[in-house]
Amino acid sequence: MRIGELAARAGTTTRTLRYYESRGLLPARRGANGHRVYDEGDLRLLRQIRTLQDFGFDLEETRPFVECLRAGHPDGDTCPASLAVYRRKLDELDALIGELHAVRAKIGLRLALAEGEPPLCELGGRDL
Repeated sequence: MRIGELAARAGTTTRTLRYYESRGLLPARRGANGHRVYDEGDLRLLRQIRTLQDFGFDLEETRPFVECLRAGHPDGDTCPASLAVYRRKLDELDALIGELHAVRAKIGLRLALAEGEPPLCELGGRDL
């Protein structure tokens, strides 16, 4: 298939596909007429990249998954490098969740303190 068809089927743009090609994530094959040509395997690569990006992976983090698919594995997440990226991402998420819990606790404390304080007077100061 040509680049426009691949972009449409993958739900992306031809510009994005050219960018992926420049980054080495999408192969740059040309037909006899000089046009880029793609196959179903390329569509699978793009779907893997898009799924991972939807999960919050940056483009470079998708590389091991793409390489795993290119190596002939039916799923891009069964290779050791892909598993390592999953582990790193889970560690990052766990750290973020911990930070969010801490922020939530601080905000909850501030709310509790604010609700327990005397009301403000009409001029914005405390009633005395």
